[in-house]
Amino acid sequence: MAEDVVEATEESEAPPPLDPEVRARRDAALRHVRTLGDPILKTKARPVERFDDELRDEVARMATLMHDALGIGLAAPQVGISHRVLVYRVEPASPVVALVNPEIEWASRDEEISEEGCLSLPFIHVDVERPVAVLVRARDEQGDELVIEASGLEARVIQHEIDHLDGILILDRTTREQRKAAMRALREAEQAAAGVA
Repeated sequence: MAEDVVEATEESEAPPPLDPEVRARRDAALRHVRTLGDPILKTKARPVERFDDELRDEVARMATLMHDALGIGLAAPQVGISHRVLVYRVEPASPVVALVNPEIEWASRDEEISEEGCLSLPFIHVDVERPVAVLVRARDEQGDELVIEASGLEARVIQHEIDHLDGILILDRTTREQRKAAMRALREAEQAAAGVA
Protein backbone atom coordinates (compact mmCIF):
# COMPACT_ATOMS: atom_id res chain seq x y z
CA MET A 1 0.00 0.00 0.00
CA ALA A 2 0.97 4.72 -0.03
CA GLU A 3 0.48 3.61 -3.13
CA ASP A 4 0.31 0.33 -1.21
CA VAL A 5 -1.10 3.50 0.31
CA VAL A 6 -4.35 3.79 1.99
CA GLU A 7 -5.56 7.33 1.64
CA ALA A 8 -5.95 8.85 5.08
CA THR A 9 -8.56 11.39 4.10
CA GLU A 10 -11.58 11.24 1.87
CA GLU A 11 -10.60 14.31 -0.09
CA SER A 12 -6.89 15.00 -0.21
CA GLU A 13 -4.96 17.57 -2.11
CA ALA A 14 -2.27 16.56 -4.56
CA PRO A 15 0.94 15.77 -2.69
CA PRO A 16 3.89 18.11 -3.15
CA PRO A 17 6.39 17.05 -5.81
CA LEU A 18 9.01 14.59 -4.59
CA ASP A 19 12.62 15.58 -4.07
CA PRO A 20 14.56 14.32 -7.17
CA GLU A 21 16.63 11.88 -5.08
CA VAL A 22 13.53 10.46 -3.37
CA ARG A 23 11.78 10.16 -6.75
CA ALA A 24 14.77 8.33 -8.25
CA ARG A 25 14.84 5.89 -5.30
CA ARG A 26 11.08 5.36 -5.58
CA ASP A 27 11.23 4.76 -9.33
CA ALA A 28 14.10 2.27 -8.86
CA ALA A 29 12.17 0.41 -6.15
CA LEU A 30 8.97 0.30 -8.20
CA ARG A 31 10.85 -1.44 -11.03
CA HIS A 32 11.07 -4.46 -8.68
CA VAL A 33 7.32 -4.52 -7.97
CA ARG A 34 5.13 -6.79 -10.11
CA THR A 35 2.14 -5.09 -11.68
CA LEU A 36 -1.32 -5.99 -12.94
CA GLY A 37 -1.15 -8.80 -15.47
CA ASP A 38 1.71 -10.66 -13.77
CA PRO A 39 0.32 -14.14 -12.95
CA ILE A 40 2.01 -14.29 -9.53
CA LEU A 41 -0.35 -11.56 -8.31
CA LYS A 42 -3.33 -13.85 -8.89
CA THR A 43 -1.71 -16.97 -7.36
CA LYS A 44 -1.98 -18.12 -3.75
CA ALA A 45 1.47 -17.93 -2.13
CA ARG A 46 3.11 -20.97 -0.52
CA PRO A 47 3.63 -21.19 3.26
CA VAL A 48 7.17 -20.59 4.51
CA GLU A 49 8.74 -23.71 6.02
CA ARG A 50 12.33 -22.59 6.66
CA PHE A 51 13.20 -19.67 8.92
CA ASP A 52 16.77 -19.10 7.82
CA ASP A 53 19.14 -16.37 6.64
CA GLU A 54 17.57 -16.50 3.17
CA LEU A 55 14.16 -15.63 4.65
CA ARG A 56 15.66 -12.85 6.77
CA ASP A 57 17.40 -11.43 3.67
CA GLU A 58 14.08 -11.58 1.79
CA VAL A 59 12.33 -9.66 4.59
CA ALA A 60 15.12 -7.04 4.73
CA ARG A 61 14.98 -6.56 0.94
CA MET A 62 11.19 -6.20 1.03
CA ALA A 63 11.42 -3.66 3.86
CA THR A 64 13.93 -1.59 1.87
CA LEU A 65 11.83 -1.73 -1.32
CA MET A 66 8.67 -0.77 0.61
CA HIS A 67 10.47 2.16 2.23
CA ASP A 68 12.06 3.37 -1.03
CA ALA A 69 8.74 2.99 -2.91
CA LEU A 70 7.05 5.14 -0.23
CA GLY A 71 4.70 2.29 0.58
CA ILE A 72 3.29 1.23 3.92
CA GLY A 73 2.98 -2.47 3.13
CA LEU A 74 4.41 -5.02 0.70
CA ALA A 75 3.75 -8.73 0.17
CA ALA A 76 6.28 -11.21 -1.22
CA PRO A 77 4.25 -11.97 -4.40
CA GLN A 78 4.53 -8.28 -5.30
CA VAL A 79 8.29 -8.79 -5.68
CA GLY A 80 7.93 -12.11 -7.50
CA ILE A 81 8.31 -14.48 -4.54
CA SER A 82 5.57 -17.02 -3.83
CA HIS A 83 5.96 -16.94 -0.05
CA ARG A 84 3.38 -16.09 2.61
CA VAL A 85 5.43 -13.13 3.83
CA LEU A 86 4.46 -9.48 4.21
CA VAL A 87 6.04 -6.39 5.70
CA TYR A 88 4.37 -3.20 6.81
CA ARG A 89 4.95 0.04 8.68
CA VAL A 90 1.99 2.34 9.25
CA GLU A 91 3.86 5.14 11.03
CA PRO A 92 7.14 6.39 9.47
CA ALA A 93 8.95 6.33 12.85
CA SER A 94 7.77 2.80 13.71
CA PRO A 95 9.84 -0.31 13.06
CA VAL A 96 8.94 -2.49 10.08
CA VAL A 97 6.86 -5.51 11.07
CA ALA A 98 7.29 -8.79 9.16
CA LEU A 99 4.48 -11.34 9.24
CA VAL A 100 5.29 -14.84 8.00
CA ASN A 101 2.43 -17.27 7.31
CA PRO A 102 -0.15 -14.81 8.72
CA GLU A 103 -3.69 -15.97 9.43
CA ILE A 104 -6.61 -13.76 10.40
CA GLU A 105 -8.15 -15.49 13.43
CA TRP A 106 -10.83 -12.91 14.08
CA ALA A 107 -12.30 -9.91 12.28
CA SER A 108 -14.75 -7.38 13.68
CA ARG A 109 -18.31 -7.26 12.44
CA ASP A 110 -17.94 -3.51 12.08
CA GLU A 111 -16.70 -2.66 8.62
CA GLU A 112 -15.55 0.56 7.01
CA ILE A 113 -15.13 1.72 3.42
CA SER A 114 -11.94 3.59 2.64
CA GLU A 115 -9.91 4.38 -0.45
CA GLU A 116 -6.94 2.11 -1.11
CA GLY A 117 -4.11 2.17 -3.59
CA CYS A 118 -1.50 -0.46 -4.35
CA LEU A 119 2.12 -0.45 -5.47
CA SER A 120 1.19 -3.20 -7.96
CA LEU A 121 -1.63 -1.09 -9.42
CA PRO A 122 -0.11 2.32 -10.05
CA PHE A 123 -2.54 5.19 -10.64
CA ILE A 124 -5.46 3.18 -9.22
CA HIS A 125 -7.39 4.08 -6.08
CA VAL A 126 -10.68 2.37 -5.23
CA ASP A 127 -13.05 2.16 -2.28
CA VAL A 128 -12.69 -1.10 -0.36
CA GLU A 129 -14.85 -2.28 2.54
CA ARG A 130 -12.95 -4.13 5.28
CA PRO A 131 -13.39 -5.07 8.94
CA VAL A 132 -12.24 -2.26 11.25
CA ALA A 133 -10.26 -4.59 13.55
CA VAL A 134 -8.51 -7.96 13.19
CA LEU A 135 -6.58 -10.45 15.29
CA VAL A 136 -3.73 -12.01 13.31
CA ARG A 137 -1.47 -14.90 14.26
CA ALA A 138 1.85 -15.22 12.40
CA ARG A 139 5.56 -15.76 12.90
CA ASP A 140 8.34 -13.22 12.52
CA GLU A 141 11.38 -13.75 10.30
CA GLN A 142 13.14 -15.57 13.18
CA GLY A 143 10.25 -18.04 13.50
CA ASP A 144 8.92 -16.60 16.76
CA GLU A 145 5.15 -16.53 17.15
CA LEU A 146 3.36 -13.18 16.89
CA VAL A 147 -0.17 -12.22 17.75
CA ILE A 148 -1.21 -8.82 16.39
CA GLU A 149 -4.37 -7.03 17.48
CA ALA A 150 -4.83 -4.29 14.91
CA SER A 151 -7.46 -1.68 14.20
CA GLY A 152 -7.92 1.24 11.84
CA LEU A 153 -5.21 1.78 9.25
CA GLU A 154 -2.97 -1.01 10.62
CA ALA A 155 -5.82 -3.56 10.28
CA ARG A 156 -6.56 -2.35 6.75
CA VAL A 157 -2.91 -2.62 5.66
CA ILE A 158 -2.56 -6.14 7.08
CA GLN A 159 -5.77 -7.27 5.34
CA HIS A 160 -4.64 -5.69 2.05
CA GLU A 161 -1.30 -7.50 2.19
CA ILE A 162 -2.84 -10.85 3.23
CA ASP A 163 -5.11 -10.48 0.19
CA HIS A 164 -1.94 -10.37 -1.94
CA LEU A 165 -0.83 -13.66 -0.35
CA ASP A 166 -4.16 -15.15 -1.45
CA GLY A 167 -3.98 -13.80 -5.03
CA ILE A 168 -6.61 -11.11 -4.37
CA LEU A 169 -6.22 -7.52 -5.60
CA ILE A 170 -8.15 -4.43 -4.53
CA LEU A 171 -9.93 -4.55 -7.90
CA ASP A 172 -11.44 -7.86 -6.77
CA ARG A 173 -12.91 -6.14 -3.69
CA THR A 174 -14.65 -3.21 -5.33
CA THR A 175 -17.73 -2.59 -7.45
CA ARG A 176 -17.87 -3.35 -11.15
CA GLU A 177 -18.23 0.38 -11.90
CA GLN A 178 -15.15 1.31 -9.85
CA ARG A 179 -13.19 -1.53 -11.46
CA LYS A 180 -14.06 -0.25 -14.95
CA ALA A 181 -13.17 3.35 -14.01
CA ALA A 182 -9.90 2.19 -12.44
CA MET A 183 -8.90 0.23 -15.55
CA ARG A 184 -9.73 3.25 -17.72
CA ALA A 185 -7.56 5.48 -15.48
CA LEU A 186 -4.72 2.94 -15.66
CA ARG A 187 -4.87 2.82 -19.48
CA GLU A 188 -4.91 6.63 -19.69
CA ALA A 189 -1.93 6.92 -17.31
CA GLU A 190 0.03 4.30 -19.28
CA GLN A 191 -0.72 6.12 -22.55
CA ALA A 192 0.33 9.44 -21.03
CA ALA A 193 3.56 7.88 -19.72
CA ALA A 194 4.27 6.31 -23.11
CA GLY A 195 3.75 9.71 -24.77
CA VAL A 196 6.28 11.31 -22.39
CA ALA A 197 8.88 8.53 -22.74
